[in-house]
Amino acid sequence: MEQILAQLQAGYEWKLSLITAVAIVAITKLLRIVGVMLVPAFRESARINKETFLEKMKRASYAENQAWNRKWGLFFWVVIFAGIVPFTLTSEPHSILRIVRDCVVILLVYDFFYYLVHRFLFHDSGYFKGPLIWVHAVHHRQHNPCRADSSFIHPLEVAGGLGLYVGTIFGLSFLLGDFSIPTVVITWIAFSEINQHNHDLWKADKFPFKYLNTMSVMHHNHHAHFTGGNFATISLLYDWMFGTLDYGKGYGKVVHGQRKQATPAE
Repeated sequence: MEQILAQLQAGYEWKLSLITAVAIVAITKLLRIVGVMLVPAFRESARINKETFLEKMKRASYAENQAWNRKWGLFFWVVIFAGIVPFTLTSEPHSILRIVRDCVVILLVYDFFYYLVHRFLFHDSGYFKGPLIWVHAVHHRQHNPCRADSSFIHPLEVAGGLGLYVGTIFGLSFLLGDFSIPTVVITWIAFSEINQHNHDLWKADKFPFKYLNTMSVMHHNHHAHFTGGNFATISLLYDWMFGTLDYGKGYGKVVHGQRKQATPAE
């Protein structure tokens, strides 16, 4: 037992984890400030989403959910950066190529499991109804979401969403080795900001914002019908691979909440 505790203590990089957490918060805030100041499309989107959010906050139930999840989110942050992330970090310098590789692998693996959880646990997958539909139904009360609605969720989903990411880096650390601070900072900001953007009320649809518009539109298609497709969050790769792309009419066996009828044989 003493040997096990000694090994855990030796691999517990709490200082690196603290630096990582501070860097995530600081860089995220800086990017948002700079983006809104310098990019008109971001500024307009921020305005529209803020106005919509403030209007929704007038509803007591909405404000209560947001306040509740801010508290739970902070609690899970402490658990993650005090109890899990310290075991995934190293102070050993990594090459840019290594960091890029690790970031790509983390986001691909995370998005794959996000797709599976989102489709098969939280929705009617086209084959069976997910056991946690009742949890995810809270989030889908917002049929035309704004950015802040990314956090309008059941507390269990707060734990699941953050846990899925940290579980990904924890598991991959055994396969790829411990990660550098930049790797965790980049991937955390990426999964968080992409998920929030997908809920954005977004208008710019020309280069260089066409892809951002596509991701927002496709996720709003998902929200419009509880049986909609587009289950992945980082990209539409897995929806394309598994036939669940939804351009507003449904996907595969499910169309606007109704299963497709089998075509009679000729």
